[in-house]
Amino acid sequence: MTFVALVGAAAFASLPGLLIDPLHTEFGWSRGMIGLAVSLNLALYGLTAPFAAALMDRFGMRVVVACALATIALGSGLTVWMTQSWQLVLCWGLLVGLGSGSMALAFAATVTNRWFVAKRGLVTGMLTAGGAAGQLVFLPLLSWITEHHGWRPAAATVSVAALAVVPFVWFLLRDHPADVGLAPYGATQFVPKPVPASGSALRAVKALREASRTGTFWLLAGTFAICGASTNGLVKTHFVPAAHDHGLPVTTAASLLAVIGVFDIAGTVASGWFTDRISPRRLLAIYYGLRGLSLMFLPMLLSDSIHPPMVLFIVFYGLDWVATVPPTIALCREHYGENSAIVFGWVLASHQVGAALVAYLGGVARDALGSYDVVWYTSGALCGIAALMSLVIRRRPVVAVPAVALAG
Repeated sequence: MTFVALVGAAAFASLPGLLIDPLHTEFGWSRGMIGLAVSLNLALYGLTAPFAAALMDRFGMRVVVACALATIALGSGLTVWMTQSWQLVLCWGLLVGLGSGSMALAFAATVTNRWFVAKRGLVTGMLTAGGAAGQLVFLPLLSWITEHHGWRPAAATVSVAALAVVPFVWFLLRDHPADVGLAPYGATQFVPKPVPASGSALRAVKALREASRTGTFWLLAGTFAICGASTNGLVKTHFVPAAHDHGLPVTTAASLLAVIGVFDIAGTVASGWFTDRISPRRLLAIYYGLRGLSLMFLPMLLSDSIHPPMVLFIVFYGLDWVATVPPTIALCREHYGENSAIVFGWVLASHQVGAALVAYLGGVARDALGSYDVVWYTSGALCGIAALMSLVIRRRPVVAVPAVALAG
């Protein structure tokens, strides 16, 4: 059920890159202005996550996820009637950002922590792949709708998709294995359901305060900010318009982005399997280093047609897209124990802040320079820095502050 929910919610993430050119053409809004709305969406996606993780502890996953999907449906549906740029910022930036933040990867981390003891890395990879699967399903469809019927029906499709998942979440999703009389997978004994934690917002802030006293947190936050900048902020937002600048049809470019999602599924599941067996620090260094190299070559590969080197980039980059998530969650779990889902929520916030900056600055750079080349090269260099930062993360786990102390 968690995988299905993540697939359904992925519809919203597939649309921003498809909106840039149609909105620019219809309303005359600058790419920087449109990028600002996408930037707010991405920032709230991350900043909401740690509070959502704490709210799941307080009210349960089912309530939080159902409300999040309804908010996404409302925000996307209202964009159909917008005529001013501030309405895009309000609907797509604020409402969809808040809703999607509550459906963020902290949801997958919470499910993994509660329901699994063994094979957590593999499960994390499989749940993370839900977003990629959703992109694979929705991106070609939304690009076809946008090209043949306009952006409004595409936005309405996102709204309907998010709303359609709500009944499944409400009736099928369970908060804890104890709700169905089961022990967590791999556990040797039954684990009773914990008492709902009060003071969700305070707990999230306290978890941040404790984690921020460790160097590991800042290294994880810094590398994940670069991860967001080089994926959601850059490729997911600007790849389609950048390819279109070189003469590639929008539908074709969107299909390439969807193919990235195909290989993303394989790469993320494999990364989860590797995380159970190989040092997460080494994995992160490898992933960021390879991603940086691929982005450095991309400006030379963009053209008005698909050719073998571009296909190679799509495959290579797709395998690496969110492969960083399982090892990052594993390091949070290793260092921060019971509060790892909340701490990962804050690390994810940095991911989305990085994505938000590049979503906005990428549009500004395109308006000012007439191309995205400098953005590709800069992001590639940042990935090299992230690879070095990953190797600096401490090997010895930091003693986690008990959850009871943080909740009190």
